[in-house]
Amino acid sequence: MLQAQKIVTNSTLLAELVQLTNDAGDAILEIYHSDDFGIGSKADASPVTAADLAAHHFLMAGLKRLTPHIPVVSEEDADSLKIPHYNACYWLIDPLDGTKEFISKNGEFTVNLALIEEHKTSFGLVGVPVANTVYWGGNTLGAFKQLQSDPSPASPIKCIAAQNPIRVLASKSHLNDATKNLIGTLGPVTLVQAGSSLKFIRIAEGLADYYPRLAPTCEWDTAAAQAVLEGAGGSVKQVSGETMMYGKSDILNPFFVASGKLGA
Repeated sequence: MLQAQKIVTNSTLLAELVQLTNDAGDAILEIYHSDDFGIGSKADASPVTAADLAAHHFLMAGLKRLTPHIPVVSEEDADSLKIPHYNACYWLIDPLDGTKEFISKNGEFTVNLALIEEHKTSFGLVGVPVANTVYWGGNTLGAFKQLQSDPSPASPIKCIAAQNPIRVLASKSHLNDATKNLIGTLGPVTLVQAGSSLKFIRIAEGLADYYPRLAPTCEWDTAAAQAVLEGAGGSVKQVSGETMMYGKSDILNPFFVASGKLGA
């Protein structure tokens, strides 16, 4: 049995992982509502904040406690990138996805935890701190939404049939030519905007239909939300149509397309 199936069938562990994701979001919000984000730069010149690091340390400690047998790869730990070379199963986390959104205070940032098994994402949790909500799911596992202030059970979410015009997640101001050309093959479209891994979640909830990404992303940017979207009945494929693979020697993703039920 895959570890993802073991997690979902263990209601206590699942609840603890959902709570961990939400609590990491609370750690982020504490800094989000402060006067000092502690903004710095990584070696690649991308921004990092005190919230990125706080969530990283919180999640690392929590996952070590809850699943001590599963190693963790984190965006904020360069040394952890060697873990996939020796492990077929590991956590892949982005403690704060959407650092630029965090800095601009638009609320569109997330906490991403994905379980990778045999180079595929099998289970994911996506926390949305400003909404006090955690999404979780995986291929064959379904997809669910849990509002942490609501004591009732998690609500299932599903993709819906594509609307006409197709609702495409893309920036109106930053469309490269390749993306424009791809969108041009779809017929009439409406552009929908969302930050971070929320793009996948919008499709999973039936609020968008199609997300082409013909620009660089890293594996930790996509794995958790891909699992949720697949659990909701959607798909994420390379533009070639091949399956997305994780634990590659290069952490960068190939260009991909995420979609709901385009053929429904």
